[in-house]
Amino acid sequence: MSFKNIFDKYNWDEIKVSIYQKTAKDVQAALANDVRSIENFKALISPAALPYLEQMAQLSHQLTQKRFGKTIQLYAPMYLSNECNNICTYCGFSFDNKMKRKTLSASEIMQEIEVIKQNGFNHILLVSGEANNIVNIDFFKEAIELIKPHFANISIEVQPLETEEYKTLHESGVYSVLVYQETYHKDVYKTFHPKGKKSNFYYRLETPDRIGTAGIHKIGLGVLLGLEDWRTDSFFCALHLDYLQKKYWQTKFSISFPRMRPAEGIIEPNVIVSDKELVQMICAWRLFNEDVELSISTRESEKFRNNVIPLGVTSMSAGSKTNPGGYAVEPESLEQFEISDDRSPKEIAELITNSGYEPVWKDWDYSLMEHL
Repeated sequence: MSFKNIFDKYNWDEIKVSIYQKTAKDVQAALANDVRSIENFKALISPAALPYLEQMAQLSHQLTQKRFGKTIQLYAPMYLSNECNNICTYCGFSFDNKMKRKTLSASEIMQEIEVIKQNGFNHILLVSGEANNIVNIDFFKEAIELIKPHFANISIEVQPLETEEYKTLHESGVYSVLVYQETYHKDVYKTFHPKGKKSNFYYRLETPDRIGTAGIHKIGLGVLLGLEDWRTDSFFCALHLDYLQKKYWQTKFSISFPRMRPAEGIIEPNVIVSDKELVQMICAWRLFNEDVELSISTRESEKFRNNVIPLGVTSMSAGSKTNPGGYAVEPESLEQFEISDDRSPKEIAELITNSGYEPVWKDWDYSLMEHL
């Protein structure tokens, strides 16, 4: 059984109505519980919960400190390629965006690594567009072999792969895999992904199952905020997480909250998610699951990232470049999206310290697995 079997039992419109019908009494009941159900999560993401945001924030702060202490993990994304065979209406890498493409060579990867290491990072997230003829399993293996000696922790965010391919990457040194469904609204998914392998909704939906079966240590989930109703998408993402945690109970999980950002040739957001609503979402996730890691990227503004640190977040990117070669090799290559917070890693580390937290540059060391 995969998540598809559970997903197909639910109807988007019915779930949306049930969320928006939640009352203050439902929110109070959710806040009173120590262990919160998926129905409680519906209440916490509903409009009825907005008057309780301060209470949610305080509880989220307490739960996060209990589970993770006063630490924020720092990581850097490194884009290996902006080649992509998909047409995605919200992405700067979209195939129909007729811009110059760039894939890093081995020597260029080493140049990028040098700058990222100088900034203090020991945790790297490798990102690429989805172009199987260029950035495929062999390319990733070669890149990881170059990168592995320089970082304690390697994560990837690339095209969905087969189970055996994930096993290969796991053996090569990959610790975690991030794969976002973008939206769980099956009926409109195709309108955002009109061409390419990514247009196959169910293949993408079942990707975390293949990652879990391959034994990857951590799976990252999320939706792209701005495509569809964030509350309904959040419910389905929570349903997905709940299923995965029960089936792959030895695996760690993370949730990211990417809001749509400007990029070359993309559509405007279909739905606007306000700062207040994003805070509500973060707090609701923490109250629903105190063990899940929550990540905020440089898509968000300085002001928002300054204020969100105590509210449940456990990891942040810093000094990010969203184009291949952006750190050293080719700063003007095509970006996936524009970042908002362009402060240096040093400035972000100082912000975290001044907020009473500890910036963590190294979380997990892959070499430890050799002794397990």
